[in-house]
Amino acid sequence: MRTVSLDQLGRHLAALPGRPRVVVSGNVAVPWEAVRTLDACREEYVIHALNAPPGIPDRPGVTAETCFVGGGMRRHSNLSYVPSRLSLVPVLYGGPLAPDVVIVQCAPSRDGMLSLGIEVNVLPAAIEACRARSGLVVAVVNDRMPYTGGDALLDESAVDLAVEVSVPVPSHDPLTPDADSQLIGERIADRVPDGATIQAGIGGIPDATIAALTDRRGLRVWTEMFSDGVVALDRAGALDPDHPLTTSFLFGSQDLYDWVDGNPRVRMTRTETTNDPGLIARQRAMTSVNSALEVDLFGQANASRINARIHSGFGGQTDFVVGALHSPGGQSYIALRSWHPKADCSTVVPLLDEPVTSVQQSAVVTEQGVAELYGYDQRGQCRHIIRDAAHPRVRDELWEEARALGLA
Repeated sequence: MRTVSLDQLGRHLAALPGRPRVVVSGNVAVPWEAVRTLDACREEYVIHALNAPPGIPDRPGVTAETCFVGGGMRRHSNLSYVPSRLSLVPVLYGGPLAPDVVIVQCAPSRDGMLSLGIEVNVLPAAIEACRARSGLVVAVVNDRMPYTGGDALLDESAVDLAVEVSVPVPSHDPLTPDADSQLIGERIADRVPDGATIQAGIGGIPDATIAALTDRRGLRVWTEMFSDGVVALDRAGALDPDHPLTTSFLFGSQDLYDWVDGNPRVRMTRTETTNDPGLIARQRAMTSVNSALEVDLFGQANASRINARIHSGFGGQTDFVVGALHSPGGQSYIALRSWHPKADCSTVVPLLDEPVTSVQQSAVVTEQGVAELYGYDQRGQCRHIIRDAAHPRVRDELWEEARALGLA
């Protein structure tokens, strides 16, 4: 590993042949200093990141490529969305999405090992694929990034160039859930026993579910990501103190980052492990909680598209739905409000007109109630969705549509 200035990094990037694919840390760990350098020195390139926040360059010559669309790419003028379950993205790096350059943000080295900090995810696979084809691996070393272990550890010998920075890691304080989110979270929490293993997706409802579990004991965590709610569970004595907390990335407050810094209980884990349905199924009473944009009377969930335009992607929802239902005592929930406050429409529709993100959940949960799906025939599922999950304003219309669909 050789430490260079940003100007020197720019000269290395400018010398790359063709139109390089550059994989960068995503979520809130984007190495912005290196991204700006890349954009200044290259006329054309492909930037690949998962759930990228605003700030991704958008101009002729720049292709924004991703398997999960974030706010920084959602309206990009040259978006290249590659549909994929998150567990399969590392496989793509070994084939059609092979990286020429990988740029990661890291915490400073300890005993010859850097740390990927709050963002592991698909990055180890990207680094390995890049090195296998003699590509360029760059570490942006930030002394304000928390130092985490597990698969976050990156040997200095795997890095070609390093740039040193000192910038705040984006953070946000926990939000107070609104009344509907709190009610939905409590409904799900009521069904989570002591000793269960928790996965909660991104959003207010999963956060509210975690917040309602502080009186449990012996809980375990196996998830794509977690935030401050897990810290609250630990301080309340709700977690199994002898079991590691397995996650792939983190986002939350500075308190969370201070808590995970050097914490041996936090096991940062690569996506191929966290999102492997077979490994998820081995977790004790695996309980998966995810959100959706809408569900239909067949129990199908759309969490990816709005008016046919890609909004996010498959992510890990399918991985965890399948894994949880194969776990002894496992459960998988889709949780959402029954009425969309901004669009002013029902989130329960007769039949999705968007691609399906996931199916076969244990139940759909809204502020109206819990619609049991698992083990019921299609008519029973439909009946429960209309009666227990849909908003009262649309139930009559949904019954009419159900009859037309042969579900009533």
